[in-house]
Amino acid sequence: MTVGFSAHQIPRQPLPQILKDHYFATKVDTVVTVSFGLLTLWFLWSILEWAVLHAYFDPANRDACVQSKGACWAVVSARWRIVLFGLYPFEEQWRSGLACLAIILTVGLSCLPWFWNAKRLPMLWIAGFAAFYILMRGGVFGLTPVNERDWGGLALTLFIFAAVVLIGMPLAIVFALLRRSELPWISRTMALVIDTIRSLPLLTIMFAFAIVLPFATPHWMSGQQLYRVIVGYAIFFACYQAEIIRGGMQSLPAGQEEAAKALGLGYWQRISHIVLPQAFRNALPPTINQVVITFKETSLVTIIGFFDILASGRAASGTSEWSFATVEVYVFVAFIFFVFVFSLSRYGAYLERRLGVGVR
Repeated sequence: MTVGFSAHQIPRQPLPQILKDHYFATKVDTVVTVSFGLLTLWFLWSILEWAVLHAYFDPANRDACVQSKGACWAVVSARWRIVLFGLYPFEEQWRSGLACLAIILTVGLSCLPWFWNAKRLPMLWIAGFAAFYILMRGGVFGLTPVNERDWGGLALTLFIFAAVVLIGMPLAIVFALLRRSELPWISRTMALVIDTIRSLPLLTIMFAFAIVLPFATPHWMSGQQLYRVIVGYAIFFACYQAEIIRGGMQSLPAGQEEAAKALGLGYWQRISHIVLPQAFRNALPPTINQVVITFKETSLVTIIGFFDILASGRAASGTSEWSFATVEVYVFVAFIFFVFVFSLSRYGAYLERRLGVGVR
């Protein structure tokens, strides 16, 4: 006679027994486990000594900072405004801080299920982006105008990221619908456009829109360099995202759309109420991945000459006074990137759990 256990009825082993079975089962396992354990402890202790125990935080004590074996976080205390706000006028930097807060608040409100609506979510992002732009650009409500050439730091990085996603996501939906058009000349032309742009490096597209486009278009169509780069980046984002959305559409059973046609639903009713909601749900993990990559790749604009957070970090340690603290500044910039990217990843994981992605 056999006795069966369900998954939750299987007795769990005590922790010491699990460690012994998985890490100390043989002599080789024991040697490897102890070696890697000691190496990990040595590495973590070295980081702790450099970053905390021997670190200096007071910018007034710069000379001691130079001679210290630890990190000199005093450079962050002294130069954080350059990293976060770049070339933005000093007396107006409170506006840049509020603008960043508006975008972060918009992202936070997007996590609330009440906003998960085809009308509310776009309106929330449009309002958040408008608040960001008004605060940064000024010229209304008594705010001093600040030209885009003076934007920089974290604020410029967030502006490029938010603008690319806001422009690129609707464009991706249009591209995906054209790509699956029943008219061959439309679907094949769109496939050629998407494949061509996806075969080019992002940096090439940015350079083309920033430098080459003004020579090929009338002056009134050129616009500012920053907006040309954003448009080029948004088209690049849309081509990748369109294929992700198309994959989500193809994962749907064909019978759903046929049943909708049999019920007399029109094309836009089928797309907006049946196809797109399920396609986005199925394509959520790669969509989050694409958004995370988009945020990280905003740092490429520094090669074209924009003063984003990476260029601001380089400028913060570029003076003779703080040139010895380059590593600390880049660690600070990396920490800011980590906070945003990790938050986006956790938000994506929360959405997957909430929407039951992968659960049939």
